[in-house]
Amino acid sequence: MLSNRWFGSFRTFSLQLTPSRILHFSDFIDVFAFLGAYYFVKKCLKTAALLTDTVNAHVLSRLRPYSNEWWMESFGPWAVVTGSSEGIGQAYAYELARRGLNVVLISENERRLRSTQVLLEGRFAVKVEYIVVDFASADQTEVYNRIWEVLEDKDIGLLVNNVGVSYRCPDVLLSISREDLWRLIYVNIGAATMMTHMLLPGMVKQGRGGLVVVSAGSSTQITPQMTVYSATKRYLDYFIQGVAYEYRHSGLTFQCLMPFYVNTRMTGFSDTLTRSRGFFPSAKQYASNAILTLGRASLTTGYFYHTLQLWLAWMLPSGLWMWGSEKLNNALRREAQNRALRRVHKSASDETMVSVAMTPA
Repeated sequence: MLSNRWFGSFRTFSLQLTPSRILHFSDFIDVFAFLGAYYFVKKCLKTAALLTDTVNAHVLSRLRPYSNEWWMESFGPWAVVTGSSEGIGQAYAYELARRGLNVVLISENERRLRSTQVLLEGRFAVKVEYIVVDFASADQTEVYNRIWEVLEDKDIGLLVNNVGVSYRCPDVLLSISREDLWRLIYVNIGAATMMTHMLLPGMVKQGRGGLVVVSAGSSTQITPQMTVYSATKRYLDYFIQGVAYEYRHSGLTFQCLMPFYVNTRMTGFSDTLTRSRGFFPSAKQYASNAILTLGRASLTTGYFYHTLQLWLAWMLPSGLWMWGSEKLNNALRREAQNRALRRVHKSASDETMVSVAMTPA
């Protein structure tokens, strides 16, 4: 009974395949030719867009830099920079002060904050204040209440969400302590989210201002042995793009910076990464380039050599990227371990020399 019903259905289907409806091999060739042409055109348009963005961010920004008056009108009179006691944050704050903006520095090291304040006020005719907080504090409510007490009466036109933490050196997930994981979440995700939520209303009300988040090049693809760090930075990328779309008619400027390795204390575990040259710029080199791209590119590395790395990251298949990242991070971890061993041996040797020198003849 079932076989007869199946045979009848097949016979009906066969009768429908009249000679005029038979698909020829040439028909498949036409379909694949269309798909190939579509893919080619799509790639060409993407490449053209990348080239245009690169020229605009790294060439035109140098040929026609914005004036100090433009900076003051767009983002003045006050800018807030988190994680600004050293590294990229400090260098970015320097560039803002050089353009005439008053700056509020936020970090946890008061001595370095005070030193940065003295440097900027001594070099430029601007006001500089600082707030000492630990963004990784267990009492998150107290952290942001304390910040708001200082910023509430200020006309904030620019927020640079730079503060961030990373691994002590590349490693697998279970080698990272719970304390360090919470630091990554509180600092890399929580700080940018809460600071933006705090200062965005004032900018929207005025119809001007800017929000910058400092993500990382490792967030472009899944990066083994930097998994949680890269994931938190990927959040920043999605976060700022989403907020930018929600407030696209507000008159505000939004930007996501995605630097690759920069010579800062965060890369201090590696001798290779602490040699400022070419693809590994100093914080000062990076910030002086990155700030030129604000208002010209919403998503950029901020540094030409890093843009070349970004192109490579986008072109590589994810499997090849993960394989290469694991090899690189294995090498960096071994370098960090060897560096730590050398320090231990040097310390032991110094103690021995002191002991010998103090031994009576």
